Amino acid sequence: MPRAKPDIYEHIRDFFVWEENDRILGCCALHIVWYDLGEIRSLAVRGESQKDGIGRALVLACLNEAKELGLKEVFALTYVPGFFEKLGFSLIDKHQLPRKIWTDCVNCPYFPDCKEQAVIISVS
Repeated sequence: MPRAKPDIYEHIRDFFVWEENDRILGCCALHIVWYDLGEIRSLAVRGESQKDGIGRALVLACLNEAKELGLKEVFALTYVPGFFEKLGFSLIDKHQLPRKIWTDCVNCPYFPDCKEQAVIISVS
């Protein structure tokens, strides 16, 4: 999903970036939603580098940071739930994430007809 520059600058410290030979190949962010809840956001890997384990490594880095921060759970909204399920996430109903829906989703142009699926994992 496109992001405005102010939004990127506001959240730049949330990101992990995978770089090789001065080229950015992927990125992923851990956004803290609540004192015990985090969200994996903005996971992206260049097409030619997909299937190389970069996405997996970026998500695991986010989960590791979530654990260090004392979060109990981390969720993601995704069109590729199988990727996250391989990492131990479980499918849940999006309505189990009211903080996400009524803070971010309600402002999305796809709301309320979003096709993303929600996944969640315990990190504590």
